[in-house]
Amino acid sequence: MEICSWLCMLGASVYIFTVLRTPKDGCGYWHAALGALVGAFLYFLGYPGLCGGVALGCSLTLLHGSERRRELLPVQNRVVLITGFGHALAKQLSDMGVKVFAGVLDVHGAGAQQLRARGCANLEVLQLDVTDGSQIAAAHQCIRAQVRDAGLWGLVNNAGILHTVADAELHPLLLYRRIMEVNFLGAVNMCQVFLPLLKRSRGRIINVSSVAGEVPMPLLAAYGASKAALSSFSKALRLELSAWGVRVAVIQPGGFKTNIYGNSDDILTGISSETREDYGEEYILSLVSNMLKMSQQLSEDLSPVVDDMCHALLAVRPRPLYTPGPMAWLLPFLQCYCPTAVFDSIIMRILKNDNCEPAGLSRR
Repeated sequence: MEICSWLCMLGASVYIFTVLRTPKDGCGYWHAALGALVGAFLYFLGYPGLCGGVALGCSLTLLHGSERRRELLPVQNRVVLITGFGHALAKQLSDMGVKVFAGVLDVHGAGAQQLRARGCANLEVLQLDVTDGSQIAAAHQCIRAQVRDAGLWGLVNNAGILHTVADAELHPLLLYRRIMEVNFLGAVNMCQVFLPLLKRSRGRIINVSSVAGEVPMPLLAAYGASKAALSSFSKALRLELSAWGVRVAVIQPGGFKTNIYGNSDDILTGISSETREDYGEEYILSLVSNMLKMSQQLSEDLSPVVDDMCHALLAVRPRPLYTPGPMAWLLPFLQCYCPTAVFDSIIMRILKNDNCEPAGLSRR
């Protein structure tokens, strides 16, 4: 019996280590939960040896699946279009030998100039505002003339804005529309326009969402709603395009610093006098400093995100969901398994505006 207990402990230890080092995609979550549940059930039934065997078997299955997912396709004749601030991805893919079209908001801006300064024959900068139909059509015409019958291998919808970190009531409706137009409708339009080229190559669509699209977050209602819409659209698209051989993956980062943060200075101009009185100008203006504080706490190392994007584009067996960053898988895990009251307390502690409280709360 003692040997069986030691086997159980060994198997559990190996399984925990394997789960921690294995990418946390959707299947990984359920595999970890199911393995732990079965192992615990067998242990409490009085079969510790069998529990250890199950844990070791689950570990081997996870490791085997992980190794198979690392296989990459050859990069020759692969053409990828990236929208938004995807400089790091554009550089890495072009260095690997992939032909990259980098769609930028301002073709004369500093970021576009940095990409052109690389002097890389595999990297071409295009003017591309995903909310401008004429620019999308021009980019499509340019790319179609170059790829011809080979088609486009990858479309990375990375363009997105956050603009303001504020309570849902404080967001002007115009801002909700703008965020939805860029983060969701822009990606939908790009998919529809470029899918004929993607179907020719049986290529890949990579939509960049956010953990805010899966987990409700205070002060991020508008942004989270747009990313939730994009995630839902991507899942349906993945099912529909499977018959065409086109793979769709969602990148759901958590805790990385990008240039999507905007400015909350103009938020006072978009709210009613009654709402302004409830929250108070001091609280509303404090949102600017709160947004700055939030951005400073995020990681500037985007390599986990870029590596997952490259894997989604070039892996023989890409995953449907990538969650780079510890918060990207931890917060959904907590939301799934914690009581609602417990999770709400955790998320409020993480994202609450600590600088100031709404004036109306002190009058209640």
